Amino acid sequence: TKLKLQEVFSNSNKSLRRMTFKECFEYVRSDCYRYEGKVPSFSQVLQCYWNEVGFRFTFWFRLAKCSNPIISIPARIIARHKRHKYHIEILWPTKIGYGLFIKHGGPCVINASAVIGNTVDIFQYATIGSSFFHAAHIGNDVYIGPSVSIVEGVNIGDGVTIGAGAVVVKDVPGGVTIAGVPAKIISHKEPGRLVVNKWKVARSGK
Repeated sequence: TKLKLQEVFSNSNKSLRRMTFKECFEYVRSDCYRYEGKVPSFSQVLQCYWNEVGFRFTFWFRLAKCSNPIISIPARIIARHKRHKYHIEILWPTKIGYGLFIKHGGPCVINASAVIGNTVDIFQYATIGSSFFHAAHIGNDVYIGPSVSIVEGVNIGDGVTIGAGAVVVKDVPGGVTIAGVPAKIISHKEPGRLVVNKWKVARSGK
């Protein structure tokens, strides 16, 4: 297990060498947009940092990926402190797209091997776990409700809504709502309807 964790960190370090401060801060802006609903100015980023616990964590989580050690080393130290303080268990190498929204400031647990798309909502007590560093892959515009558990090796499609308390044990196609233990499809209507203030990735030049 320790070797697997070291491998995750090693692979992440390799993939982050080209991440400039400007690119990191674009992720910060995308996260802030999810809370504020508008493209943020620098002062609005500071205001969001003051008001939103989840953003206080993701701010440093994003900067921890910077290739410049003058920025990334202190950011990783602060992110670790925020992780323990707010019980938002997300290690900095975890691959998460633009516009992460952590509702109610956690707590939540996301295994470092998880891959999460753009504009994803994560509510309190959600867990994306793995015992063998093969955690779930989450698509874009996904709503993960309170107390949701997603087991390892699962793929979640785009626009999926996962109801509170669901336990997801198998792949989920895009554009559906699931709920229950184990989770089952209960609706195909209005995919991604609960995900608001969606960050357009085109804004980031991608």
